[in-house]
Amino acid sequence: MAPTLEDLAAEAAARYTAANPLSQASFERSTGFLPGADTRTVNHYAPFPVTIVRGKGARLHDLDGHEYVDFLNDHTAGLYGHSNPVIQAAIATAARNGLTLGGPTPNQQQFAELICERFPSVERVRFTNSGTEANLMAASLARAVTGCDGVLVFDGGYHGGPLSFTGTDRRLNIPFPWIVCDFNDMESAPSLIRELGGELACVLVEPMLGGGGCIPGTHAFLAALRDATQRSGALLIFDEVQTSRLAPGGLQPVFGIHADLTTFGKYLGGGASFGAFGGRADLMDRFDPRRPDHFSHAGTHNNNVLTMAAGLAGLRDLLTPAAVRVLNHRGDALRDALNAVATRLDAPAQVTGRGSIMNVHFQRGPIRRHADLAATPQAARDLFHLEMLLAGIWIARRGFISVSLAHEDEDCDRLVAEFESFLVQHAATIEGRPTP
Repeated sequence: MAPTLEDLAAEAAARYTAANPLSQASFERSTGFLPGADTRTVNHYAPFPVTIVRGKGARLHDLDGHEYVDFLNDHTAGLYGHSNPVIQAAIATAARNGLTLGGPTPNQQQFAELICERFPSVERVRFTNSGTEANLMAASLARAVTGCDGVLVFDGGYHGGPLSFTGTDRRLNIPFPWIVCDFNDMESAPSLIRELGGELACVLVEPMLGGGGCIPGTHAFLAALRDATQRSGALLIFDEVQTSRLAPGGLQPVFGIHADLTTFGKYLGGGASFGAFGGRADLMDRFDPRRPDHFSHAGTHNNNVLTMAAGLAGLRDLLTPAAVRVLNHRGDALRDALNAVATRLDAPAQVTGRGSIMNVHFQRGPIRRHADLAATPQAARDLFHLEMLLAGIWIARRGFISVSLAHEDEDCDRLVAEFESFLVQHAATIEGRPTP
């Protein structure tokens, strides 16, 4: 009898375990102090994650001495690659001048000014420590200024740990009155916005689902949200924590849509903890303490000097508009090459995404909403992930891939070759066909 996908994944897991004894020992020891041996759920995968000890450029190295081409890049946060000398120098200079200064700094002012210049819908900005905080503050601001409570979101949306709609268990989510719609549904969301009227504070949406499978929003869908919110008085919040890297000014100028509020995070901190939210001046100025009716926005490390230095250096000196275009051209070319391999082999695989962010799915048929991803067998994801790690390619368990500024064409060619090798060997089993 031919092996099943589950059999193949188990065999790959056995090879992986044999190759990583030091990481396994580190994992087992850590479980005595950290639930699951880590403090970030997305880092976990079976049988255990390897322990990373250093990174340089587009390469990672683990405790057992293996080298990987990093095509995960900390789920898009590592856009600059590892140990970039420009960012390292900025951090070193900032550290020499003191870490917790407790007041405004020149880097904060310059960084904020540059963000407002780069992203057209952002007239004012406030810093936070994560994209999660940024989304929480933006939604809370919308509820405060509108006097309404409801927040419309989308199945498959991920806006942070307590703002997650990628799974069925949402007990840890903040207890806002959530209304959950299907992504890219041209009928239900605009209709609900109209029906809810004065009950709805805002619509919170990613222009492309990130954690939900790299599913791009259509222009028509996003434009319908803009039109419906303008008519109802609800605010439109674009979560561009990931997608702001997909074009020089984020995706809003690409679509010709200006959100009322925009949230940022991940890469914009230059590798340090970072989040920000911004938008229309009349909304953001409610945080101006000179106003008698101002809102308070606390956060000891909102403007921590390491993030302000790293973020400013990265956005000003490295991620120029020209560099953004080159990065996303490389990502588009990689995704096209991967899809071309699947088409040529007539394999049940496709790669969704846009620019430098993408996701591999082992299924046929269009993918327009999060529920469509149920057709990909979990065992196929597990097998692909383990085989890529064993081949020295670092990606996420769910098939998530991002391209960094440190990648070269040769790195992308290597990923395409390993993808082709995997499909040649396993496509028939994934689809349930007899193995040739």
